[in-house]
Amino acid sequence: MTLLENEFRGGTGGTHEVVEPATGNVLGSVGVATPDDVAAAAATAAKAQRDWARRKPAERAAVLRRAGELWEAHAAEVQDWIVREAGSTRPKAGIETEMAAGICFEAAALPTHPLGEVLSTGEPRWSLARRVPAGVVSVISPFNFPLILAIRSVAPALALGNAVLLKPDLRTAVCGGVSILRVFEEAGLPDGLLHLLPGDAAVGAAVVDAPEVSVVSFTGSTAAGRKVGEAAARSLKRVHLELGGNNALVVLPGADVAKAASAGAFGSFLHQGQICMTTGRHLVHESQVDEYVEALAEKARRLPVGNPAEGDVALGPIIDDRQLAHVTDVVDRSVAAGARVLAGGKPDAPFYPPTVLFGLDDTSPAWREEIFGPVAPVRAYRDLDEAARLVNDSEYGLSVGILGDVGTAMQLAEEVRSGKVHINEQTVGDEPTAPFGGVGDSGNGSRFGGAKANIEAFTETQWLTIRADIAHYPF
Repeated sequence: MTLLENEFRGGTGGTHEVVEPATGNVLGSVGVATPDDVAAAAATAAKAQRDWARRKPAERAAVLRRAGELWEAHAAEVQDWIVREAGSTRPKAGIETEMAAGICFEAAALPTHPLGEVLSTGEPRWSLARRVPAGVVSVISPFNFPLILAIRSVAPALALGNAVLLKPDLRTAVCGGVSILRVFEEAGLPDGLLHLLPGDAAVGAAVVDAPEVSVVSFTGSTAAGRKVGEAAARSLKRVHLELGGNNALVVLPGADVAKAASAGAFGSFLHQGQICMTTGRHLVHESQVDEYVEALAEKARRLPVGNPAEGDVALGPIIDDRQLAHVTDVVDRSVAAGARVLAGGKPDAPFYPPTVLFGLDDTSPAWREEIFGPVAPVRAYRDLDEAARLVNDSEYGLSVGILGDVGTAMQLAEEVRSGKVHINEQTVGDEPTAPFGGVGDSGNGSRFGGAKANIEAFTETQWLTIRADIAHYPF
């Protein structure tokens, strides 16, 4: 779908049914794009972008401010879609619409943000480095936080004078795509600047390969991110990758166990564990591990699971059968390797209960792999050196939480390899003003959030020199 001449034009790839994961009911359908649609959209976007970049900063800022107001005005309607289409609980859906508004309000400040610097020079001239729009930006976003993980790139890219090709996950193409297109239409975004292109892997490849595209912003699995990175590298395009995680929560000796277990439950079970920042590994000092694991298991047993559209539940459905099978497989293989299930552990399609595992080692699948499900593996550690080793013994490096004495936590924070470290908070957290990203298999650094990271992500640096008169040359 693309917004042209105030009309929505569907893709040429037919339609895709929008399915409610909790019930299997069909909620509607969306048009599906093809690579030919991508080519047409990219050409249109490149043309529209040139005029948009010339607009006064105040004009672009006004569109972003209006978009933020519209997210607030239509929050309940959008939340309904996030609950039903993504299987989110109502509070989690509220986080998404609140963040979407905040991201747009922050982006509204970007057009008037300082976009350059005066450089020193040995010549009789002015020497400047200024940031100019990158051009056309492709945004590829996933299903788990469909609104936030799309709008966090769409909004700043538009604010800084770019056009955008948005390819959301087909499973959440309404709340992660259609809603964004509609909001920016109502906010007054000129035609041709934002193109919605739901589709399969071929469409994903096309939005990376399109010659008009200069920057690719991808959020998703590490395996898919490698393919996107390889494709972008062949075309010498910048690519921003925010990928998977197997995040550690460290409970320091002497920490309040009840509070720590509450933080650990939230970190592992929010949105059924389908978050890149989910707490995937719980490291608890050996003096308190038995108390902690008992408290965490008790919380897991009490958390209600069900259809979030029909009741007040803590966990909704797993997004689809394939992901449910993956979660089940990881838990089953871990149990076969010696892990003990203290809560949960058995699927009830399309749901998976909050699960606590104990008795794992370095080779346990639930300890080594990103599960993307509501599973909390717990292990003990002896001292800070061992805690740091266990935290860093992972290919991923996205988020770490440390609970307990702040001084001790700061010592440990100096030793861990991670894009984010949260002291006395669990691993899941984001703000419109904060740089977001990971290292290792979690991505190629902080690529979103806050003025500095967003400007670096969606503009190019241009060197500009100015003399009072034409320079003299010996030729």
